[in-house]
Amino acid sequence: MIRRTLRVTLLLAAVVAFPHVCPAPLTYKPGEGWSYESYGSDSSWKKTRAKDQVEVAEKAFEKKDYDLSLKAAKLTVNKWPLSDYAPKAQFLAGRSLEELKKDEDAFKAYQTLIEKYPKAEQYQEVLKRQFEIANRYLGGQWFKLWGVIPFFPSMEKTSKMYEKVIKNGPYSEVAPLAQMSIGTANEKRGEFTDAVKAYEKAADKYHDQKNLAADALFKAGQTHLKQAKTAEYDQGVAAKAISTFTDFISLYPDDKRVPEARKNIDSLRAEQARGAIKIAQFYEKKKQWSGALVYYNEVLIKDPDSSFAAEAKHRIEFLKTLPGVGTAQAPVIAPGTNAPGTNAAPATAPKP
Repeated sequence: MIRRTLRVTLLLAAVVAFPHVCPAPLTYKPGEGWSYESYGSDSSWKKTRAKDQVEVAEKAFEKKDYDLSLKAAKLTVNKWPLSDYAPKAQFLAGRSLEELKKDEDAFKAYQTLIEKYPKAEQYQEVLKRQFEIANRYLGGQWFKLWGVIPFFPSMEKTSKMYEKVIKNGPYSEVAPLAQMSIGTANEKRGEFTDAVKAYEKAADKYHDQKNLAADALFKAGQTHLKQAKTAEYDQGVAAKAISTFTDFISLYPDDKRVPEARKNIDSLRAEQARGAIKIAQFYEKKKQWSGALVYYNEVLIKDPDSSFAAEAKHRIEFLKTLPGVGTAQAPVIAPGTNAPGTNAAPATAPKP
């Protein structure tokens, strides 16, 4: 038993002391990291000068051997990080990863180039490539778990990609479009408030780009409109939508979407009136006459020419004939506001 233990100990000591006698396909080398090379593989792609090494990456990329291109590019950056060839090698690493359909890793590789080599001549192209990668994810491309397993789209991750693009080049050619795309990504994940903020930021920050600013403001109005259709009794959202479309008409009167903006305003006012009359009917059913009068009056303010207004006038006249109601003065609500002290009707009120 003692002899057997001694033999095992000596064998382990030999393995540790003389690793070269136990070659393995998976190896780690300082400056290169982990790599897999089969026994007897050709290592002629490894060079002793940064210039020669990046040339290997370039030629491999041209031949569409993206695995070799990636290895050679990484080796250049890891072994000669301060050389004049490192930025080009880092760019080739990103390009190779793109071609290998590893977009998230490619985005990170480009980000590394921007952070480590901010004066690289590929800077503007890198921004465009990061933007295009984010666009693919915005279009529904799935992110991958551990860089391998497809793991669903993520508009939150996509938004963060666009944010990095803007941070990398706030006044670049793609920055305004990236800001708009943040709004789109937030819309897709149902975060309407964040989407509006993104569009409004685009309209404000890039106001000198008239077409983009107009598009941003119009989209902000449309997003408010979507939110208004999902909000129950929250007149504030509809009021914001009306205000945004009104600003759009005022700032861009010649825009071809002005008629649509006016139509949206009319629709929103009608919706506000419909919601108000439903709440008024709720209060009337509960015999809370003052509350009913408040909301019937709101109908007249929101959309005075609608059929809802005609009904509201009729009900106001009726309520005034009731004992004690005719002498009470119903408070008048200013345009674009809700009932005093509230943002919405009681939770027990019926849906409009």
